Amino acid sequence: MLASTPDSATCGGFFDLDARRERLKVLEDRQADPGFWTDQERAREVVQELKLLRARVNPVDAFDKRLTDAGVMQELIQESPDPDLEAELEKELEQMVSALGDLELQTMLQGPDDARDAILTVHPGAGGTESQDWAQMLMRMYVRWAERKGFEVTILDLVPAEEAGIKSATIEIKGQYAYGFLKAEKGVHRLVRISPFDAQARRHTSFASVFVYPDIDDTIEVDLRDEDIASGAGGQHVNKTSSAVRLTHIPTGLVVACQQERSQHKNKETAYKMLRAAIYQRRLEEQEAERAKLEATKTDNSWGNQIRSYVFQPYTMVNDHRTEVKVGDVQRVMDGDLDEFIQAYLKRFGGKAA
Repeated sequence: MLASTPDSATCGGFFDLDARRERLKVLEDRQADPGFWTDQERAREVVQELKLLRARVNPVDAFDKRLTDAGVMQELIQESPDPDLEAELEKELEQMVSALGDLELQTMLQGPDDARDAILTVHPGAGGTESQDWAQMLMRMYVRWAERKGFEVTILDLVPAEEAGIKSATIEIKGQYAYGFLKAEKGVHRLVRISPFDAQARRHTSFASVFVYPDIDDTIEVDLRDEDIASGAGGQHVNKTSSAVRLTHIPTGLVVACQQERSQHKNKETAYKMLRAAIYQRRLEEQEAERAKLEATKTDNSWGNQIRSYVFQPYTMVNDHRTEVKVGDVQRVMDGDLDEFIQAYLKRFGGKAA
């Protein structure tokens, strides 16, 4: 019923847990020191490292305990058969298989930012109302995905379109490895369907782009000089025009906006955080592009950054062009069931993903 139980040392070696546990103890002892917060900048760095170490260590320790408890349950059943206990063990084993899959994914999320929260933006492509509606559908898909994970979702900025859909959206997703998972979603998403906005019921192809940034904190240095930033109101389409904030980073052309709070001061703080994350991600991508130049010549680039197609008519199919994972139930995917795509991406690209 229950396979031979690997001991903790085996799991620890697989995830290099021994060194991480040792480092975790050193930092926890340091945090307990009464003078820990004397150097606040260094203290914040330690707290961030503690957070990342716990994100690596705690899930494996929890799985280790479940494995031990399951072994004890099996011994009890062998000594004294109990149908109820057997059913409980079978249910626990099913859940542990899923948990083991999550641990497998964790080995692929080893990037320095993978454990961080994420900031995700959605922008419609050309195509007017149809692509704007598609952008809103994608935003809802990611909100539903986050809710399924038990993650916290905050809409930082939302610009509605005139007829239907959105002109842009920025959402913050807080949860363990949110960025590590969602980096699989960066790129252009293609929709094929009979448009509800076409009186002749013709089939349309629409595009929307998704960008994902790690939600960085003050321990990551990003040089933001006041003279490089142009600020202003959030724009003519925002709802809270009195408090909305829009920032433009002049050297890169990056633009962010926030209208979440009624306080303009709080919106400005959030907008600065968004801008820092966007600049940081831009730098990572530039470094990755430089590395890519040194690699073998890329294959046909005519599809650009298109990563996935969602076909509603004449048949239903969601096809990831990077991994060739195909799912026929398009509605299930749109309701936030993205794990199959994300897992396949991480298994194929893993640490190579920026």
